[in-house]
Parts: sequence; structure tokens; C-alpha cells
Amino acid sequence: MDTEHHRRSLILVDMPEGESLAAGFLEDLGHPVSVCHGPAHATLCPILSGKGCTMVEGAHGIVFELDLDRPQHRAILKRYKELVRDDVPIRVVVTPDQSIKHAELLKGVRVWTHRPGIGDLDGFAAEVEAADRFRPPDD
Repeated sequence: MDTEHHRRSLILVDMPEGESLAAGFLEDLGHPVSVCHGPAHATLCPILSGKGCTMVEGAHGIVFELDLDRPQHRAILKRYKELVRDDVPIRVVVTPDQSIKHAELLKGVRVWTHRPGIGDLDGFAAEVEAADRFRPPDD
């Protein structure tokens, strides 16, 4: 894949403050990574307030690890599913219980019920790259 295509393949990682994901691995594969820790306590996420979010708008892949037991986090994921293009891969990291409890919300996205490892992230990065290959060049 050419450098220009790689450069624009931004991956958004939503995860709680203090959590970690092998974002460096994704960057080593040529994908810039933006990390969002979700809205601060008692603050509405901009994507829910109608202001939009440049990180989401520019994402070519999303790893969502915010807590689906929190109503605002469920609303954020629901909004992502409404806003992002169908060819933008979304992975949601949940507990096995959450995968059952929130099954309706999780329809249409791929779910990891374990801590994603290098193999998971490598496969995800490959899917982002494949989607980019077929995306019209002016997007």
C-alpha cells in the first residue's frame, strides 16, 4: 500500500483513562492512532451534543472499549454506528456478560470478549487497509 494511503488510515481508540492497548503496534503498521478516553464526568460527549467529533469523522477504523454498562457510552457507540460509513471497521471490547446484555446494540459490529492482543490488532489493521483500498480516493 502506498504511503499516502497509509498516512490517512487513522484508527480511533476509545478506552478508559489508565487502560492500555498496543496502539504503538498499530502505529508501527503505519496507522496513526487517536486515543479518546470518553467524556469527563458530568460532561456530554460532543458527538452526542450535535457538535460532532473530528476524530470520529476522520477514522478509518474504531476500537471501542468504553464501558457499555454506562448509558452515555452506549449512546456514543450507537451514534458511531449511525454516523460512520459502512466500510469503517468497528471493534467493541466487552465482557462476555456485556456481549449478551447489549446484544442488540452490538449488532453490526465485531466484538472482542477478551483483551485484544497483537494478532487481533494485526487482523483489524489489515481490515482497515482492505477497506481503504476500495474507498473512493476523494473520501
